[in-house]
Amino acid sequence: MQIEPLGIDGAFLIKPEIFPDHRGEFLEVFSEPAFREVVGHPLKVAQVNCSRSLRGTIRGIHAFGLPPGQSRYITCPHGEILDIVVDIRVGSPTFGEWEAVRLDDRSRHGLYLAEGHAHAFAPLTDEATVVYLVSSTYAPQKELLVDPYDPELALPWPQAPERLLSEKDSKAPSLREALRLGVLPDYAECRARHEELCREADALSAVPARRHG
Repeated sequence: MQIEPLGIDGAFLIKPEIFPDHRGEFLEVFSEPAFREVVGHPLKVAQVNCSRSLRGTIRGIHAFGLPPGQSRYITCPHGEILDIVVDIRVGSPTFGEWEAVRLDDRSRHGLYLAEGHAHAFAPLTDEATVVYLVSSTYAPQKELLVDPYDPELALPWPQAPERLLSEKDSKAPSLREALRLGVLPDYAECRARHEELCREADALSAVPARRHG
């Protein structure tokens, strides 16, 4: 498994090794040792979400405020999606920038986003299923929304005969407006949360295992 950083700090593309044979194929969707070696701490999973989306759907742009924030490990076990990471962390050197990746049921690539990152996705096939492991349970009061059609972001959404958005996504503010409202996560706070998770992992590793018997 290869875990490669994207151009936005705290976002990683996961490339698992696929083992095909006459029965089909096998792969590790997630590997804790590989993840921790690159990211610096284990992946805490508090909830697993699954969505099925039809062509024309856009889900996002979504993020969660700190504390505690929400990291996400995203895969597409059926179909293909365009997933776009948007840096909405105030003070980040890449604030307002985005990066798009394709996730599908052939390459089996995944995407990890640390706390504070926002993302949105759209199917590139007639339908697509997305499964994502998240580090905190859903907290509507912490949810942050940005308009997926913000003209300043100009995200490269695929062409579709019809656009399918939730009501809350269709009413989301632009990034500039969200910044003015003071609701966006702070880059320094996000980095501090990452360092805290790394220290917790190191401290746990230093504790000797108890012997029983």
